[in-house]
Amino acid sequence: MSADAIRVDNIRFSYGEITAVNGISFHVEEGEIFGFLGPNGAGKSTTIKMLTGQLSPKDGEITVLGLDVTRESGAVQSQIGICFERTNLYEQMSAIENLKFFASLYGVKGFDVDRLLARVGLKDRGSDRVSSLSKGMKQRLMVARALVNESKILFLDEPTEGLDPTSANNIRNVILEERERGATVFLTTHDMLEADKLSDRVAFINEGEIVALDTPHNLKQRYGKRIMKAQVKTDSGELEDREIVMDDTSTAKDMHELFSNESVVTIHSEEASLEDIFIQITGRGLTG
Repeated sequence: MSADAIRVDNIRFSYGEITAVNGISFHVEEGEIFGFLGPNGAGKSTTIKMLTGQLSPKDGEITVLGLDVTRESGAVQSQIGICFERTNLYEQMSAIENLKFFASLYGVKGFDVDRLLARVGLKDRGSDRVSSLSKGMKQRLMVARALVNESKILFLDEPTEGLDPTSANNIRNVILEERERGATVFLTTHDMLEADKLSDRVAFINEGEIVALDTPHNLKQRYGKRIMKAQVKTDSGELEDREIVMDDTSTAKDMHELFSNESVVTIHSEEASLEDIFIQITGRGLTG
């Protein structure tokens, strides 16, 4: 069994009277993509700031790579890569200059800056001043910056937010490549489809508390249901929808009756999404 890259024990954080994170505990194994999922304001960004030493928890303990983050934040930060939700690049410097400057802070020498830019789809924009780049390009440059030091853990806070579908898919492939390299990935997002595609395990956070934690498959098995959806043609020629719950005692009978008594035009199976399950558990949507 893999060792823990991250271990969190009962951490709390408040902004004045507002509790952002309320006594959460979890662990992340080495080489795992761990999805930390919830709507805006659920406590995702506050948690990632505590895990990376930018905030100190009011209570509880955090260990990253065997180091206490509160007491040894410098040692932790030298071994991790971070992509923030909000860009904090040097606007008057070029993309290449930003990456080289960041590399110098880590003492990284001789890295292939052109290859790194190509990985995030910015191969031909390296000499461009950051201020001239689009919001999506800046986001991709942020991801590239997090990869400069070939870190043991990547903390990615909404890495595909605002990206077009092609660019977002490219960044997802980069994340999978980093796992293949052996990196651990802590992914915060409110995009449940993205998390489902990438994550080995996911945690749902809602109002500062973890309300579910498991593999996407296990969560779907525990909380979701599979449905057979059919479109049938009525005697009047109109199309109507039919639904049959699968894995039920009456499924076989219902399917037989459907094909015996109806004119079936299309049929397909559908399982619950992580977003469906989040709503079922919390009673709220991702934008609520």
